Amino acid sequence: MAELNQEKGRLQNAAEFSQERPLLEVRGLKKFFKVKSGILHAVDGIDFDVRRGETLGLVGESGCGKSTTGRAILRLHEPTAGSVVFEGEDILKYSGAEKKKMRQNMQIVFQDPYSSLNPRLTTYQLIADPLRVNKEVLQGESLESRVRTTMELVGLERRLLDAYPHELDGGRRQRIGIARALALKPKFIVLDEPVSALDVSIQAQILNLLEDLQEQIGLTYLFIAHNLSVVKHISDRIAVMYLGSIVEITDHNLIFRRPMHPYTQALLSAIPIPKVGLQRERIILKGDVPSPVNPKPGCPFAGRCPYKQEICEKEKPALELKEPGHEVACHFVKKLADGSVDVPGMGTLKAE
Repeated sequence: MAELNQEKGRLQNAAEFSQERPLLEVRGLKKFFKVKSGILHAVDGIDFDVRRGETLGLVGESGCGKSTTGRAILRLHEPTAGSVVFEGEDILKYSGAEKKKMRQNMQIVFQDPYSSLNPRLTTYQLIADPLRVNKEVLQGESLESRVRTTMELVGLERRLLDAYPHELDGGRRQRIGIARALALKPKFIVLDEPVSALDVSIQAQILNLLEDLQEQIGLTYLFIAHNLSVVKHISDRIAVMYLGSIVEITDHNLIFRRPMHPYTQALLSAIPIPKVGLQRERIILKGDVPSPVNPKPGCPFAGRCPYKQEICEKEKPALELKEPGHEVACHFVKKLADGSVDVPGMGTLKAE
């Protein structure tokens, strides 16, 4: 019953999302790095929206550009090209005071809750620092009150005010990281694999905390991860990334039920079924992941795709709407006149 109510809530949220402009609009975002052998295309011209109050999951293999995307959106890495429109304004045009003000509304929680915290600072100092730097609360009882309130919000006991990161377990350290992000009351948070360094039981606690905070405060998340089960649990929609490009975006249930891009199909086939004696039919991709340094023209997945044809090596497919709420970047996923979609390896899928 709880799962049914949760799903009804998500459907209601989806209806509300469609009636307003997205909180975040990313268009043509690129981030290139100069390396000895050429130019590394970490993020190679991606488009997506994040709607107000939703969680967009971003998944893909290690090295595909997920974390770089999150950092480029927040300008921790300055993008090479593109636009990032937050609440109707392109934040890539900001400088000085505007950029500082923007970062109060857009925060990040990093993957490793130990290396991302200054080991010389106590819990109180770690949470108070953002407030001092941004002159939100300067000193005295008001500052301590704000820190204590934020700690309570993320489930940190008051006795930990003077504790150092090395004295705490991974779960409490990550709660400090979340508290630091929440201290300035942001509207949007990039969650960069926030549970991958934690034990499984602690992962569940942190995920539940993030969902509770989103409901209480109305937060919007970009949730970056490679664990598909975790992403399905927390996300409203899921974007699949491969070699710096987004190849598919759709609803968190739909992408598991009818994946259309060959890479998404292979990725999902690797998820084990939690029942004795049952196995998925694995899709084994041949060949190695191509280098993102000086990439060849055409589809980034062409070298490993079982359906590759000549056009794939010459022309990069655009991310296009193939059915309501379902975007795919593939030359051979065809939208038919009757509303159905012809998908390589799956045949014709009737419109839902």
